[in-house]
Amino acid sequence: MAKSRQKKIFVLDTSVILYNHDAINSFDENDIAIPITVLEELDNFKKGNDTKNFQAREFIRIMDALSEKGTLSKWQNIGGPKKGQFKVVMDTHSSGSIDAERVYGAHKADHKILNVAITLQQEFPDRPVIMVTKDINLRIKAKALNIAADDFQTGKILNVDSLYTGKARLEQVDPSVIDTIYQAGYCDKKDLNYEDMKPHQYFILKSPKNSVLGYYNPILQRIERIDKQPVHRILPRNAEQVFALHALMNPEVKLVSLQGIAGTGKTLLALAAALEQRRDFKQVYLSRPIVPLSNKDIGFLPGDAQEKINPYMEPLYDNLKFIRNQYGERDKEYQNIKAALENEKIVISPLAYIRGRSISNVFFIVDEAQNLTPHEVKTIITRAGEGTKIVFTGDIYQIDTPYLDSQSNGLSYLIDKIQGHMLYSHVQLEKGERSDLANLANELL
Repeated sequence: MAKSRQKKIFVLDTSVILYNHDAINSFDENDIAIPITVLEELDNFKKGNDTKNFQAREFIRIMDALSEKGTLSKWQNIGGPKKGQFKVVMDTHSSGSIDAERVYGAHKADHKILNVAITLQQEFPDRPVIMVTKDINLRIKAKALNIAADDFQTGKILNVDSLYTGKARLEQVDPSVIDTIYQAGYCDKKDLNYEDMKPHQYFILKSPKNSVLGYYNPILQRIERIDKQPVHRILPRNAEQVFALHALMNPEVKLVSLQGIAGTGKTLLALAAALEQRRDFKQVYLSRPIVPLSNKDIGFLPGDAQEKINPYMEPLYDNLKFIRNQYGERDKEYQNIKAALENEKIVISPLAYIRGRSISNVFFIVDEAQNLTPHEVKTIITRAGEGTKIVFTGDIYQIDTPYLDSQSNGLSYLIDKIQGHMLYSHVQLEKGERSDLANLANELL
């Protein structure tokens, strides 16, 4: 008779809970240990409007519901089919020869959590005990103490270098196919002989004689020609920007993601398209998560709430000013944009301030989406009502929050999971158009 596989014990750090409040349901039939230190740390996060505050409150509610089944300090079932057990470990002092607080010489919360893993190793010598944390430094400390340590894998994309780009470049296209696209405006999808075609995918089609930009219309199942068109006097400068504007202006597409390095025009194009279509929507929301730079908490900035968040929203205002300045001050469109801001037809606000608001019939732009968790992205999309279009922009390699990376951020997760859906379009922008100097920095520094 084959020996049954030994269940693992996972010790969860605070960072995992703040990333996903439902994390304890992500470990199949294995058991979960929550150090009491984690609950103490979560108590410091439960107040506020940021997503981490929401995650802390939700997890505390989960613990409260589970506590009705019995004491949390003893192993009890998480619930549901093929789920393991969990408990809150009260003792954070190591009784063995290794003590993290003594080894690292500080009475820090991280070291108390490490001691819980050490104690469980001694209590269950035949079972794998694994520390799970989004904190890279804590993983290194754990491994130095011979504790197995992993990142939280749920929602993590294994190979971001092969993420869907939303476009394909075909070099050896039959010239007659391109001639057909120019003459009729489209060709049948079968004429392209491209097997892995996804809804709303874009194409750069080339033959020895000519070339054309195309778009796969999944409703009519044909490749349609698209041309460079200005939007609110913003003229696309390369093929990817043409694709991006087409996706942003396409009424059949309700969800758009634009991924690319700084200076590729993601936010500017999204805002220009929103302004062009603002009469079709009740409001235009521009939002971004607040990620303090240099670990400076927003609470320590001078001024009232609006003055505190203004520096983080300034890039959005800069793009809006750039579009407005395409017109003269006496032009009607210049005055319309100014009035739209004053009348809150255009709203620029931190993402945390959007929570709880209705986003029906709204053109909703979420900038710097790489700083969101997969759960946050899902929360935003599930709030979309009728008539809403949501646009996520960001650079998956430019992460500003310590517990996310290119594999675990919400933008990567969105691109990987929703590619090929009829309501979704994605474009990866590659060429920087801000300036030659900015391109030099991106390429060489």
